[in-house]
Amino acid sequence: MLPDSRFLKQPKHFWANVRTISEQNGYTVRGKGQIKIPTKGELRSALAQVNLLADHLIDAKDVLTPLGTTLLDYFKFRADILNTFVEPRLMDAEQAKKAYEELSTRLIGTKLPVPMNKQKGEKKAPAFLTAMVNLLIEENADGLPCDHDPRSLTTITLGNAPLRTLSRRVDGAFPSSVNPIAIWEIKEYYYTTTFGSRVADGVYESLLDGLELEELREHENIDVKHYLMVDAHYTWWDCGRSYLCRILDMLHMGYVDEVLFGREVLERLPAIVKEWVAVVRKREQDAKKPSP
Repeated sequence: MLPDSRFLKQPKHFWANVRTISEQNGYTVRGKGQIKIPTKGELRSALAQVNLLADHLIDAKDVLTPLGTTLLDYFKFRADILNTFVEPRLMDAEQAKKAYEELSTRLIGTKLPVPMNKQKGEKKAPAFLTAMVNLLIEENADGLPCDHDPRSLTTITLGNAPLRTLSRRVDGAFPSSVNPIAIWEIKEYYYTTTFGSRVADGVYESLLDGLELEELREHENIDVKHYLMVDAHYTWWDCGRSYLCRILDMLHMGYVDEVLFGREVLERLPAIVKEWVAVVRKREQDAKKPSP
């Protein structure tokens, strides 16, 4: 899922209001399994709960300011896209297994190793989403290499020396973890029974990556695409809808270029990989041009 252009490049204080109001009002409608849309009155009451005023959102005549209007539009968008687009695309373990088996049968000639999950006993199985990501990249990469499991930190270089090195290892880099065009994180939790701190930490890890890539883009004019891929209906929807809201916020803050939810990997990733290939081929052509 790509961000909605209406909410990109909003100032930082816009997102401060999103977070504060969401935290005070709650992200979900209790008992209904839906994402909450605050009312105009709830904007005011949410800020009042932390001893803040809402004058910047609602004027003295009880009319929404431009900021307040955009804020409510965003809350409506966030709820609608999560309720109607994201939730139906999240898979459970059986659905993910079926999708993986269908894909691996179609791409039976691949020699990629099958990544396994970290479960034990009966739950030990292929890491379905990761395996599908790997297969789809391999199918669409036009023979270019890909680091499906980087064992080193992502590094951007200048003049054969490190320019920036990210703080943590990512789940994949194209074409490599040195000067990648794209990096990604995969958060699949098909067999977890609760939404624990480990799952929450996964969201904040991607936020850290996004902050570092933002700094690289702003100070060095180098753009590395950043993707987040998540799945497991029970974990993310039944238990973690508030974190799906945070992921949508992160996407529109520009810390992730695109988020793929569940079976959206099958729908969208082939086109994304072809975009990466086009960038590599252009770099190769540019490198062959004689210096002026």
